[in-house]
Amino acid sequence: MVKFNFNKVNGTKVTVIFENIEYNSKLLQYTKERELFSGKLKEVYANLPFEGEKEILLGFGKKEDLLEDDIRKVFFKLGKELIRFKEQEVYLQLVELENLGIKSLVNAVVEGLLHATYKFDKYKSNRKDYPEITINLITEEDSSLLESCVKEAQDVISGIFFARDLVNERAEYLYPESLANIAKNELTQLGVEVEVYDEKQCEELGLKGLLAVGRASTRKPRFIVMKYINDKTNDEVIGLVGKGVTYDTGGYSIKQTANSMDIMHCDMGGAGTVLGTMKLIATRKVKTNVIGIIGACENMISGSSYKPGDIIPTLSGKTVEVLNTDAEGRLTLADAIYYGASKLNPECIIDVATLTGACIQALGSRVIGAVSNNDEVFAKIKESADFMGEYLWRFPVYEEHKESVKGKVGDLLNVTAPGTGGAITAGVFLEHFVENTPWVHLDIAGPSYSNSAWGTNPEGASGTPVKTLYNFVKKYNKK
Repeated sequence: MVKFNFNKVNGTKVTVIFENIEYNSKLLQYTKERELFSGKLKEVYANLPFEGEKEILLGFGKKEDLLEDDIRKVFFKLGKELIRFKEQEVYLQLVELENLGIKSLVNAVVEGLLHATYKFDKYKSNRKDYPEITINLITEEDSSLLESCVKEAQDVISGIFFARDLVNERAEYLYPESLANIAKNELTQLGVEVEVYDEKQCEELGLKGLLAVGRASTRKPRFIVMKYINDKTNDEVIGLVGKGVTYDTGGYSIKQTANSMDIMHCDMGGAGTVLGTMKLIATRKVKTNVIGIIGACENMISGSSYKPGDIIPTLSGKTVEVLNTDAEGRLTLADAIYYGASKLNPECIIDVATLTGACIQALGSRVIGAVSNNDEVFAKIKESADFMGEYLWRFPVYEEHKESVKGKVGDLLNVTAPGTGGAITAGVFLEHFVENTPWVHLDIAGPSYSNSAWGTNPEGASGTPVKTLYNFVKKYNKK
């Protein structure tokens, strides 16, 4: 728990130090002489005597090079140090930056400090909550205007933490039915209409791709539709579709265990992102219309499993030739995307999925890969990702990619041959179900979940790209 005040001088002093500026500070002179601290970016030196004046030096690097995301990371580091040293109250003077407004500065400060408090320890028998930390920000700006910045940053982090908790939750406890219950419980109270379709109702809807993937599990699929309608003056609706495979064995194309099947509770990262975004926009009461769609299932192994070589029909009427049962996500997304495109008439569709290992091979584990059929909508997503400090890169699509997904027995193949650009062809596959709706596919296989901490993200789920989607939705109709 972190509490923020303005213009209250209390607690331990935190001093921002730029690397290339001279200061009249004995403590700084001491740390420089002993090469303990010089103001480099993300350096922290804590002078915390038992008695006497306490002060923490915070390195901001070179003033002309400083970016908003740098500030976020600096205050993340400060937050971790405050927790480590059990410092429960600090104050600091907000600095003026030519390339960054005060609102953006406050946002980065708050986000960084709050990120430092995340942990997923609900199953630890000796877990302890962090003590409350009070941050006093000193500024000559109108603090009443900045308080709204603090509140928005707090809400954004809350949405990210909600997504992280969902993705970190183990499949023993998070499965299609429980995911649907969470969506209903969390979102209905915020004014979101949540419709949940059980297995029989999914059959009536014709969601044959989703049902094929989920039929081997004793925990049957759920189809979740979340409607946030808060702009009666506008008929436009944004569609968000999240992959909701709550556990993935790979099916008969079975995964190895280590660093693969053992972390496949995270294969609903797209669903977690959509739920976190829906909760955030509803909490913020954003004036917009958004419909979120999740096809939730488990990809398990039994005598009733779908098999390599099967021909699976989909809601669209197109058939899919299954070459690999571990390429299950695109089957569930095919139905969810087509349902959104054909029945809800959205202005655009953004699908989010932990879809391919090929995306990680192509871009590394920190970058979202994108495929899109619309330059304008993609540009808005890219601008939002850049603004919010999340990494996004668009893949090129050529005729060879489009040819490679065509089936020999069915209409489409669910995987393509090695060397054909698996992250691209997965997106090309999904495009067959968008019905010409402007669409962007976001493959978050890399940044959604990690075995090590990076940036302001902890080990495990990151909540990527809740911030990007929130900013996209908020600004979509304003340009």
